[in-house]
Amino acid sequence: MTPENLPLSQQPSTAPIFETARGIAVKLLSRYESSDSYIDKLLDGELRRAELSPADRALCTELVNGCVRWLSRIDWVLTGFYHGEFTKCLPLVKNSLRIALYQMLFLSKIPAPAAINESVEIVKVFKGERHAGIVNGVLRNVLRNLTNIRYPAREENEVLYLSIVYAHPQWMVRRYLERMGSEAAEALLNANNQRPMLTMRVNLLKTSVQAVRDALTAQEIKHEVGTMHTSSVLITSLRDIRNTPLFEEGQVSIQDASGSLVVQLADPKPGMLVYDLCSAPGGKSVYCGELMQNKGRIVALDKYESKLRLINDNAARAGVTIIETAHGDAREFKPKELADLVLVDAPCSGLGTLQKKPDIKWRRDLDDVRTMSKIQFDMLDHAAALVKPGGTLVYSTCTIEPEENMGTVERFQASHPEFELEPADMYLQGPVCKDGYLQTFPHIHKMDGAFGARLRKKS
Repeated sequence: MTPENLPLSQQPSTAPIFETARGIAVKLLSRYESSDSYIDKLLDGELRRAELSPADRALCTELVNGCVRWLSRIDWVLTGFYHGEFTKCLPLVKNSLRIALYQMLFLSKIPAPAAINESVEIVKVFKGERHAGIVNGVLRNVLRNLTNIRYPAREENEVLYLSIVYAHPQWMVRRYLERMGSEAAEALLNANNQRPMLTMRVNLLKTSVQAVRDALTAQEIKHEVGTMHTSSVLITSLRDIRNTPLFEEGQVSIQDASGSLVVQLADPKPGMLVYDLCSAPGGKSVYCGELMQNKGRIVALDKYESKLRLINDNAARAGVTIIETAHGDAREFKPKELADLVLVDAPCSGLGTLQKKPDIKWRRDLDDVRTMSKIQFDMLDHAAALVKPGGTLVYSTCTIEPEENMGTVERFQASHPEFELEPADMYLQGPVCKDGYLQTFPHIHKMDGAFGARLRKKS
C-alpha cells in the first residue's frame, strides 16, 4: 500500500509538512472526526509533543478551534463549490479545505494565497497531484467569489439561516428561538462563537486583586476585572498563564467567573463541614477553602480516581490544607456525618461553555439533555440525605438548558418538601439572578452560561 492510500493515523507523521501548524491542524481535525475524543484533549496532547514556536502553537490552536467552531458554515460554503459530495471526500482533503477556508473567511492577517498554497501542499504530499489539483481549484474558485457567497434566506427559513451563518445545530437554534425570541437567540449564538478570554480567580489568602493587576501590568498583559465577580480577572492578551509565577505560586487559579459565583452563592463559612460531590478538578473545593480561611473540613469526592491528583495539586498550590479527597459515586456516597454544606456541581450537557468547548454543540443532542436531567435528579435526591437540618444544598451546572436547571430543581423540591429555595439575590448581585436562581449567559454576562440553586434544609 502506498503512503497516499494509508489511513491518516498510519501515515508517516514525521513528514515535515505534518510538523507545521497547518499540518498538525489537519491531522488533529481528521483524528477528531474519526473518534469520540474532545478536541481540547487532542489539541493539548499534540501541542505537548510538537516542537512549535509560540506563534505556531497559537496558529494551530486557532485553526483547530476555529474550524470546529464554524464547522457548518465552512461546510456550507465548501459544499457549494466542491464538484461532487463534499462530505464524502477523503478526511485529509476535507480538512485541508476547511483550514484554508477558515483562514480566508476569518483570519484577515493571513494572505489567502498563503493559506491555499499550504493546504494544497499538504494534500499533494499525502494524496498526490490529482487531489491537490482539486483542492487548489476549489479554493481558488472560492477566493474569486468570496464576496458573493450565498447563505440560506432568513425570511424563508430562520432556523436554517441561523444554523448555517452562526454554525450551531438546528435543534439548538430552534430551542433558543422558542425560548428567547429572534434577537436574543441571535445574540447568544454570536456570543457562543467569540474567542474565549481566560479568567483567573485571585486567591485572597495569598494576595489581593490589586497586587495581581499590578503584576499583570508590569508584564504588559492586558486584562480587566470582572464586574459580576470582583475577585475574577479576565486576561485578554495571554492564552496560557500556567507557567507564570502568579499561577505557580497559587496566587491565582483558572476558573470561570460563573463557577466562582456558585461558590459565592453557597457562602461557605470557617469551621463548616462541606461535601463537594463532583469535585474534579477541584476549583470549587479550593475556593470554598479560601473563603473558609482554611478552617473547617472539605471532602472532595469524584467518581474518577485518576482525577483526585488534580484536586490535591490545585489545593496544594493554593495553600488550602483542609481538603480531603475521596473516590466514589455521588449517588452512593455515605459519610458518617451530616454536612453544613453539600455542593452538587452535576454532570451536564455543558451547553453553556461553547466558547471554550465549541465541539460540544456537535457532540450533543436533545436526548443528552434529557438523559442528564435524570442523572442530576438522582444525585440531588441522594445528596438530600447528607445535609444536616438547617444546612444548605447547592446545585449547579454549566448549561443553559431548562430541563437540567430549574426543571431538575423543581422536580427535586416536589419530592423533598423539607428543602426550600433561598433567593440567589440574597448572596449575589442582581444581574446574575433570575427567578430566585443564579443564571448566567454568555451574551449578557461575558462568562459561561451557568446555573445555581441554593436550597436550605428546614430545621
